[in-house]
Amino acid sequence: MQTITQSALLALLSYVVYKLCRVLYVVFVAPMFSPLRDLPGPKRTNFIYGNMGDIIAADPGELHSRWITEHGHAMKYKAFFNADRFFTQDTRALQHILSHADEFQKPDQVRSNLAHVLGEGVLIAEGEAHRRQRRVLNPAFSNQHIRELTDIFLTKSLELRDVWLSQISDAPSQDGTVHLNVLKWLSKTTLDIIGLAGFDYNFNATNPEAKRDDMSAAFQTAFQSGQAFTWFTMLSNRFPILRMIPTAREKKVKEARQTMKRIGMKLINEKKRAILEANEGLGGKVEGKSVEGKDLLSLLIRANMATDLPESARLNDDDVLAQVPTFLVAGHETTATATTWFLYGMTQYPEVQKKLREELQAVDTDTPSMDVLNSLPYLDAVVRESLRFYAIVPSTIRIAMQDTAIPLGTPVKDKKGRILHEVRLNKGDGVLIPIISLNTSKEIWGDDADQFRPERWEKVPDSAHEIPGVWGDLMTFLGGPRSCIGYKFAIIEMKALVFTLVRAFAFEMSDPSYEIVKRSAIVTRPLVKSQMEKGNQMPLKVTAIGS
Repeated sequence: MQTITQSALLALLSYVVYKLCRVLYVVFVAPMFSPLRDLPGPKRTNFIYGNMGDIIAADPGELHSRWITEHGHAMKYKAFFNADRFFTQDTRALQHILSHADEFQKPDQVRSNLAHVLGEGVLIAEGEAHRRQRRVLNPAFSNQHIRELTDIFLTKSLELRDVWLSQISDAPSQDGTVHLNVLKWLSKTTLDIIGLAGFDYNFNATNPEAKRDDMSAAFQTAFQSGQAFTWFTMLSNRFPILRMIPTAREKKVKEARQTMKRIGMKLINEKKRAILEANEGLGGKVEGKSVEGKDLLSLLIRANMATDLPESARLNDDDVLAQVPTFLVAGHETTATATTWFLYGMTQYPEVQKKLREELQAVDTDTPSMDVLNSLPYLDAVVRESLRFYAIVPSTIRIAMQDTAIPLGTPVKDKKGRILHEVRLNKGDGVLIPIISLNTSKEIWGDDADQFRPERWEKVPDSAHEIPGVWGDLMTFLGGPRSCIGYKFAIIEMKALVFTLVRAFAFEMSDPSYEIVKRSAIVTRPLVKSQMEKGNQMPLKVTAIGS
């Protein structure tokens, strides 16, 4: 026993020494040999944080846009622990990075942190695992299937409308208005939508009388714990062995994951049983295109069980289970936050709100089809402009998985006066992919890029067509093989919410003196500057039309 204990301690000590040596190499040695060292860029402001403290303190994308003006379209800045990070708005370079997904992957620390909370779903998996998951998931996000889900989007939007009308009716003022934190209510509604559309699960979140759901509570606990940024979190990402320490955070995450696994596996087993029963007369043969169950999870499981699917392409139960919290992350807070910023934009540009309402009220039904929603030109333009101007994910990071070179569309001059037509990276170097700063670049969108102007979509600048995004000449949903698989789902869901709410209500700031600030933790959420202690909120004055 003593020999085993000594061996274990020796192994642990060796691991710690190796990791420390690795950290020392990354911090002190690697920067001296980095091919990025001669690129222009800002001076670091802190040895440990590099320029990251400045980025976190600024509005999302604000500092990156300023650096482009000061240092050019390709530069480097300092990330944590003295690491050089490449940053560019060169569209050819971004096209190369996004199209070579195996060569440029998400950072291990980010993947590890999210996977620890959510599992290895399609958002987190890399390489062949990601391709396999995406192949099986793709049919669930087709135009045909989103068309079938549109009634869920509208039904839940109308439920939210009716709850707000009820609150207006019960308001003491009796003036047809109510003051609401719309972020909270939109978050409840999109949770209900992804529950039903994602796995035919009713969270019933918009019902004020409903008891809090176990799955919802577990997800919120895990997600919020995963967002918490502390020194210990950062260290445990680099030293996963530290997660064995029974901290309060680890206990919460473990309990939440157990709850999500229990409910998730129950859903999966029920759907497998329903699919087998529906195909009982086919001699055990499961058709990938059979019609029972239209939620995303049913379609995923049916496609995964299809008898014509090669065994090597199938997902195991853990892979399928990981999609449940992945659907919640990707289809819940993202759309809620995007729609919240949309409504904020309507308070800042009342003439846009008025023009949009006129178009929406000309539709003679509360439940238009997907095709009707997509046929409304001003709705489409305002949604596009909102997703450009208020992109909810300001940027993302990729890591070079090997020594490589990134081609530039426009050459850059380095500190030694050399003209570079490509930028070389060492294995492990980080690359920032800008979203909000590219979406609002005056070089691409013109001098009014920093203004909310839906009419720009009547004639999009040619330079915007060079942005390597999967949708609408924007980087909002990224591009390449790792682009957002659910972007069509998100756009129609957002249009359904906007259609219902802007037809029924007028929106103003709850208090004109409130200054709304943006802070990013996975997505960019709003806060009231004078009420930071209240956390994320968007307090609006909501008036029933006709009051």
